[in-house]
Amino acid sequence: MSDPVITLSSIRKSYQDIPVLDIPHLSLGHGIYWLKGENGAGKTTCMKVMAGLLPFKGDIIINGTVNSLGQPVAYRRLINYAEAEPLYPAFLTGKDLVNLYLNTKGGDGRSMQEIQSVLGVDNFVNNPVSSYSSGMLKKLSLMLAFSGNPAIILLDEPLITIDTRTVATLYELINQYHSRGVTFCITSHQPLDPAKVTINGTLTIHNRNITLN
Repeated sequence: MSDPVITLSSIRKSYQDIPVLDIPHLSLGHGIYWLKGENGAGKTTCMKVMAGLLPFKGDIIINGTVNSLGQPVAYRRLINYAEAEPLYPAFLTGKDLVNLYLNTKGGDGRSMQEIQSVLGVDNFVNNPVSSYSSGMLKKLSLMLAFSGNPAIILLDEPLITIDTRTVATLYELINQYHSRGVTFCITSHQPLDPAKVTINGTLTIHNRNITLN
């Protein structure tokens, strides 16, 4: 395996004293990974822990140097997350969120404009989020996941609520960014098309731990 892009050590996460994750060690090199598990196994919780959005016990390091606990701002600039069912403040527009992500994540505004166009977000980006359908929210969330200069992009059920054209575009974006060195971790109850994307490893959550195959 190549040098680790992300390493999880002694990760423990509980909800009201009920353990959800107990991962002694997991290292992932550059690649595209499919995170699998039964409903309630902890897939989304794992992604939110990796994204630095939930408190947990343990340690996560990106690129061997950036620590989630000791360098939280630098860490979050290197890892992006798109939720399965995204929610945003209703009064904001998509453009407000794009500008927020550009300010916090950095990166090239022109690249964001290109992704905005290919995903069709530019058709509604100036409208308030309260007017968005679930599909529009999903497109916005996916676009924001490609903002900045991430080392890792986490996609939680990215294939739901989007049309077939957007699915094809998403596969293209994943392949483009992977070729530039970005690692992906994807959950999906729908099978990922092997003709569209090459999975480098399968991560399985079982009994609160993750195994890599």
